[in-house]
Amino acid sequence: MADSIRLATIGTSMISDDLIAAARQVEGIEYVGTLSRNPVNAREFTEKHGGHRPFTSLEQLANCPDVDAVYIATPNACHYEQALACVRGDKHVLVEKPLCSNRYEAQSLYAAAELHHVVALEAMRPVHDPAWAQIWRELPRLGRLRRATFRFGKYSSRYDDVKAGRHTNIFDASMASGALMDLGVYCIEPMVALFGVPERVVAAPTLISDAQTASTNGIIDGAGSVLCSYGRRSGTPGLVVELAYSKISTDLLPCQIEGDLGTLTLDAMSVPQAASVMVRGQAVRGAATTKANAVGSVTEQLAIEPCDNNMVFELRDFVSVVRGEKLDTLWGSGMDARGAESSFTDVTLDALAVCDEIRHQAGVHFPADFRVE
Repeated sequence: MADSIRLATIGTSMISDDLIAAARQVEGIEYVGTLSRNPVNAREFTEKHGGHRPFTSLEQLANCPDVDAVYIATPNACHYEQALACVRGDKHVLVEKPLCSNRYEAQSLYAAAELHHVVALEAMRPVHDPAWAQIWRELPRLGRLRRATFRFGKYSSRYDDVKAGRHTNIFDASMASGALMDLGVYCIEPMVALFGVPERVVAAPTLISDAQTASTNGIIDGAGSVLCSYGRRSGTPGLVVELAYSKISTDLLPCQIEGDLGTLTLDAMSVPQAASVMVRGQAVRGAATTKANAVGSVTEQLAIEPCDNNMVFELRDFVSVVRGEKLDTLWGSGMDARGAESSFTDVTLDALAVCDEIRHQAGVHFPADFRVE
């Protein structure tokens, strides 16, 4: 392998622009070029970002000896086949969230990566962002964890297409898309990373189409609320987590984690910029009055370093895992690469299992759900 990891990308959307911009801030990675089925798009996008090898077919990219790793940012339904082809070409892969359409595909991809001695990593920003590692370190101050609310909702302009009966990949069951797989995963993966796997999941989806809707190729969700409960078999017994996500409305509320000693609040799931911890003082009684319910409570603002593109962090972790270097993760500092990779893998698989259950309850099905190999 060359001194720098030579990176190609698949997809020419805005997220690929952001990833390549982040790569310029990460030591040890070099952008080579981009794959697009349209030769003009491939060439223009590659040249715009300073690359020199445009690609026009997956086979060409997977077999290119001048590429060490591939970032995949295509519709969700394409992730598995494209990543698998690259892995079989002995390429490391960094795959935009969600890694695959379901847990079964993800397991298969990880098995192939292990067989070919390459790294497969999901590009899930919160799991790699140091702000979430700081939140993890603050949890003991909250006492016994009782409730958490993770939410992410923003109105998508593509919903205007749905309302007008026009097709868009963002709301298309055949593309394994919808609100859960686009925004809900930003709530689910941090939940799993912090608290583990819930023992019970109860979903209340907001569906925007039915099985006969041609423009969405079947049932698809526009929003949803989920209750996840943790029991004795988990590390956080008695905890209930509420998840709220939407692509058909805008959620303006903060997120929070509540314990019996204090409450942590944060402003956003995908790119946290502000967070605080309130450590409760002495509880006092005060029925229907304006009297405070605690005396001596202290609120501390957490020092979260501003970051205009937190894709930098997932790229740094990717480079470290590929090179076998120690790295700082949400779960601790100086983790060896193998252990960190295993932790990231477990979170992705467990989160996809939660997504699979939510979709099952919602009646949302993807082509990959019927895959038989």
